[in-house]
Amino acid sequence: MSKQSGICYVVGAMSLSPALCPHPLPGDYVIAADRGYDSLMAYGINPDLVVGDFDSLGYTPSHPNLIQLPAEKDDTDVAFALRQGLELGYRRFLLLGCVGGRLEHTLGNLQILDWLTTQGAQGFLAGEKTAATALRNSSLTFPASMDGFLSIFCNSGTARGVTLSGLKYPLADYTLTSSFPIGVSNQFLGQEATVRVKDGCLLLLWEEKGDFYTLLPRLWLEQ
Repeated sequence: MSKQSGICYVVGAMSLSPALCPHPLPGDYVIAADRGYDSLMAYGINPDLVVGDFDSLGYTPSHPNLIQLPAEKDDTDVAFALRQGLELGYRRFLLLGCVGGRLEHTLGNLQILDWLTTQGAQGFLAGEKTAATALRNSSLTFPASMDGFLSIFCNSGTARGVTLSGLKYPLADYTLTSSFPIGVSNQFLGQEATVRVKDGCLLLLWEEKGDFYTLLPRLWLEQ
């Protein structure tokens, strides 16, 4: 499996439920960001790389592939981990243990999904009953098995040519701005649903009620 088709898992400080435990395959890469190291080791998963200033972990792990970061830095531990994955050639990222806890860290991790699209990459953030991704100048189709709510935000600036189909509240060639949340709490209808944006970036958040790892292959964009 090439790094273009492999997945780089980045595991943050929040604890992982068994349902979100990573299942790396040959060609995948697992990075523990600070306390994500303990979350992985609790399931017997030894990460390929450990990064962080280790303020939340409380100690420096004994690991053969470790990057110690200063406490004062521009990148968060998760952002630094993503940069490492990009440098290794990965373009598909799954962020785990990155939602909940301090609100500013959750918002920062959602913003990072947008940043990944500017690097020619795609990221998904999966939390307890919540999943998110960012979409730039492209489209994404959800399978008919989805139910519950889907919220669509313009993360920054303006998103033009937004079209929503197969959802309770459709839109056609609409312009979304970051100043008003008109896309909150749309709903799946038991049919395929497509979100498309011609120019700009959208942040998509939905209720994850099933097996996220079964859904994920359906949602990776063509690279």
